[in-house]
Amino acid sequence: MSTYNYEGIDAQGKRVSGEIDASSEKEVRKTLHGQRIRTTKVSLPFSEIDLEKWLEKFGIYPKFEPKVLLNFTKQLSIMINSGIPVMQALDILQKAERNHLMKKTVRYLVTAIGEGKTIAEAMLTQKGFDKTYCSLVKAGETGGMLDGILKKLATHMEKQAKLKSQIKSSLMYPTLVVIIGLGVIWGMMVFMIPVFVGMLKENNTEIPAITQFVMDLSAFFINYTIYLLPAIIIGFIMFSSYIKTKEGKIFWDKTTMKLPVFGMIIIKGNLASFSSTLGTLLSSGVSLLDGLDICIEAMDNVVMANDIREVKKKIIEGQTLGEPLSKIEYFPRLVTQMVQVGEQTGQLDDMLNKIAQVFEDELDILISDMTKMIEPLIIVCLGGAIGAMLVAMYLPMFKAAG
Repeated sequence: MSTYNYEGIDAQGKRVSGEIDASSEKEVRKTLHGQRIRTTKVSLPFSEIDLEKWLEKFGIYPKFEPKVLLNFTKQLSIMINSGIPVMQALDILQKAERNHLMKKTVRYLVTAIGEGKTIAEAMLTQKGFDKTYCSLVKAGETGGMLDGILKKLATHMEKQAKLKSQIKSSLMYPTLVVIIGLGVIWGMMVFMIPVFVGMLKENNTEIPAITQFVMDLSAFFINYTIYLLPAIIIGFIMFSSYIKTKEGKIFWDKTTMKLPVFGMIIIKGNLASFSSTLGTLLSSGVSLLDGLDICIEAMDNVVMANDIREVKKKIIEGQTLGEPLSKIEYFPRLVTQMVQVGEQTGQLDDMLNKIAQVFEDELDILISDMTKMIEPLIIVCLGGAIGAMLVAMYLPMFKAAG
C-alpha cells in the first residue's frame, strides 16, 4: 500500500484535498467515489515513489540507515513491553514514520504478518534487516520474549554504531589532514614555484641540485595535472573494483591487518564486534553453531571470517570454542582463557559480553594513542615537505647574496 495525494469536488460542490492509503490509483478513485467525491487529481508524493525498483534496474538497492533501524527497534520494544499487540504497534509506527523507506518496509511487515507470516520471516525478505537481526527476532518470537530481545538488539546496535564511529573518526582526521596538506603542496608547485623560477632565470642565478629537482617537479605538475586527476580517479575505481573481488578482498584485509597501529584498531574492532554479536545471540537462545554462522556473515574482514569458519569446523569435530580460538595468533591468550572459563561455568554469553567490553576499552586506548602519535607525525612530514620547497627556492638567492 502507498499514501496517495488527491484533489476533488465533494457532493456540495466544494473543492477538497487530502491523503489516502491505497494499493493503486484505481482503488483511490473507487474509495473516493464511495464517499461521493469526484476526483480531479490523484498522485503519489515524491517520497512514496518506489525508489527500490527504479534503482534496482541499475544495480543499486537503497536501504534505510542504521540510525533509523535503531529508532524503530527501540520504539517497537517499548510498545510491545507496554502490552500493545505487534500488529497494532507496527501500524502505529508505520503512520508515524517519516523515513519513506522505513515507512514502506513497516507497511510491508504489517501486510505480511496479516497474511500469516511471522515477524522474522517478513523481515528476512527486506533489505534493511540483516541475518543477526532476524535471528534474534525469531528467537524472541519463539521464546515469547520479543520485547526483551528487541531491547537487547537496540543495545547491541548502539555498541556496533559506537565501534564503527570510533574507527571512522580515528581514520577521518589524518586522512583529511593529508588531503589538505597534499592540496597545499600542489598549490605551491603550480602557482608559487613558477614565480621563483622566473626570478631565478632573470638573474641568471646558479641553480643547486635540490632547486632543480623542485623546479622539475613543479613543471611536471603544471604540465601533467590535467592527466593526473583522471588517472588517479580511474586508478581509484580500478582498485575499489579489485578489492571487491574475492582475491582482492583477502589481499586488502591481510594488508590492513599488518599496518602499524591501524592494523590493531581493525583487529580489535572486529573482535569486539564478534564477541558482542555472539554473546547477544547466545543470551537470546541462538545455538553456538548458528551464532557463529551469523557472525561469519556479519564480519567485514574476510581473513577473520575464514578463521572463525575454521573454528566452527573444529567445534563440529568435538572441540570447545576456546581450543581453536587459542590457535588464532591475533586472538589474545587472556581472552581465550576467559572463553574457556565461560564454557566451563555455563556462562559463555556473559563472558563474551565482558570480552567485548575489554576489546572496546583497548580500542579506545589504541585510538587515543594513534591520534596523539599521528598528528605530530603528519605535521612534521607535511611541514618538512613545504619547508624543503621553500629552502630549495631561496637557496640560490642566498648563494647569490653571499
